[in-house]
Amino acid sequence: LRRAIQNDTLQSVILWGPPGSGKTTLAHIISQKTKAHFQPFSAAVSGIPELRAIIKDAENRLKFHSQRTILFVDEIHRFNKTQQDAFLPPVERGTIVLIGATTENPSFAIVAPLMSRSLLLVLYPLAPEHIRIIIERALADKKRGFGNMKVALTDGAKEMLVQFADGDARVALNSLEFVMMHTPVGKNNTITIDEKIIEDALQKKALRYDKAGEEHYNVIS
Repeated sequence: LRRAIQNDTLQSVILWGPPGSGKTTLAHIISQKTKAHFQPFSAAVSGIPELRAIIKDAENRLKFHSQRTILFVDEIHRFNKTQQDAFLPPVERGTIVLIGATTENPSFAIVAPLMSRSLLLVLYPLAPEHIRIIIERALADKKRGFGNMKVALTDGAKEMLVQFADGDARVALNSLEFVMMHTPVGKNNTITIDEKIIEDALQKKALRYDKAGEEHYNVIS
C-alpha cells in the first residue's frame, strides 16, 4: 500500500476497520501524494444524483486532461446493493479509482462484483503503544495540540486514557481534549491530570455496539 501511494499507482481498494483505526487518515495521505484529482464523497449525506455528477466530471477530466480521479467514499456501506452497482461501470472503465471506507464486514455490506474489482485492506484497532504515542504527540504539538500549555499528565492517567480509547485514536484525542478543557489551571499555570480526574471526567468505558451490525455478536462474545 505504501509503495502504491508513493508511486501514485493505487487501484480501487476497500478499507475495512473499526472507528479510529485510520481509514480517513489514509485517504488524506493519498490526497496529498497523488497527482490524480481527489474527490471526497460521504455516503451518509450524498446520494446517486451527486455521484453521477462526479462520475461525469471524472469522465471529462480523463478525456480532456488525461487526469485520473480518485473517489473516496466514506461509509460506503450506507449505500444499498442497488446503489453500489452505480460504481461498477466507472470502476471497470477506469474512469475512477474507488477508495471505500467501511466499519461493516464487506462480505455482507459490499456487493460481490465491487469486491472482486477492489483490493480489501483490513485495518485493526491501534495497539496501546500507538495510542500512547498519539497522546504524547498531542501534548507536545504546539500547532494542533496542547504544546503551548503546561500539562502534567501522570503515567497512571495516561494509561487510563489508553485503556479508555480501546484502540480508537479519535476517542483518545477527544477524551484528552475533554479532560483538558474541564480541568482547572493550578499553580504555575499548570494543568495537573491524575487518575482521579480521568475517572471523574470519563466516568466509565463504553463498549462499541451496533445492534444491526457485526459488533452485536462481538460484544456478546
